[in-house]
Amino acid sequence: MPGVGALFAGRYELVDPLGEGGGGAVWRVWDHRDHRYVAAKLLRQIDAASLLRFMREQLVRVDHPHVLAPIGWAGEDDRVLFTMPLIHGGSAATLVSDHGPLPPRWAATLLDHLLAGLGQVHSMGMVHRDVKPANLLLDATGQRLPHGRLSDFGLAIARTDPRLTTGPVAHGTPGYLAPEALRGADPDPTADLYGAGATAYELLVARPPDTADDLAGTLVRAEVPPRLAALVLDLLNPDPAARPRTAAAARSRLADTGLVARTEADLAGDPRAGGAVEVFDQVPDLPPGWGDSGPEQRRPDVTGATSAPGPSSAPGPSSAPGPSAPATRRGLWGAVLVVLGVALLVTAVVVELV
Repeated sequence: MPGVGALFAGRYELVDPLGEGGGGAVWRVWDHRDHRYVAAKLLRQIDAASLLRFMREQLVRVDHPHVLAPIGWAGEDDRVLFTMPLIHGGSAATLVSDHGPLPPRWAATLLDHLLAGLGQVHSMGMVHRDVKPANLLLDATGQRLPHGRLSDFGLAIARTDPRLTTGPVAHGTPGYLAPEALRGADPDPTADLYGAGATAYELLVARPPDTADDLAGTLVRAEVPPRLAALVLDLLNPDPAARPRTAAAARSRLADTGLVARTEADLAGDPRAGGAVEVFDQVPDLPPGWGDSGPEQRRPDVTGATSAPGPSSAPGPSSAPGPSAPATRRGLWGAVLVVLGVALLVTAVVVELV
């Protein structure tokens, strides 16, 4: 796995690691072309399965305020990454870890954002298949109105895509999977709605639902308003036909509870607010030598030469390629050939299954 200072495609420079994501490590990187920091996920390994997941995720292009989709990708030799906006507030799972059970208005507001994002995804014919608190990322808004974004599309699939496996294969995270998904049912938006219900339940009681638990009794003991509790239980219904049929329908019922906050004053009026909830900035300070505008001082670049500080170190469209350009081009072509090879492999499997 490459380390600090590694450069991808002459453009993305690894600054510091931020954590682990599904299928790879997440880094803060400096984009030398657009002169900004972005988050990048690096594949942990290169094989047919991980490349297929990579292709699915980086091909998702959803423009919605409550969806965080990839914005670019790069490949070099046997390494690939894709980039996305850098989100500072962690995830809904982080928020619960910091504060425990959330007040109903906070939970309802984040559920509204999740359902809004799912509605857009479903309208494009896709099923997310991994809806959970860790995949609802948050802007670092402090005690102000939160802003959630559905992320991680590594398991997302179009409903019309052919199935590449046979038998009862479940895709997703245990604890948030709908019962029919555990039985290997075809991807369906109602399974994502189950994940939304499981997410809301965890926001309210600080643990995922367990089929052995008295879910209704737990929500009552947690003093969850009845109409919100009823919606969460309907989303968690083991019978998909008994759940709300669409994300829009669930969102409409949620709006009828009167709990979705539109202003900071709405959050302050939560009857069970207790201590103030705050979405902290979870991204660490920049390491030495880096500032808000990128590199702060002259330092050796990855080729051993000395790079100029700031944006001028980024090669512009008219810059002559440096010594590493041929290798970079070979790496890019290698990545393209690998992806094409996997695509051909997938096509062959589909033809065989058909």
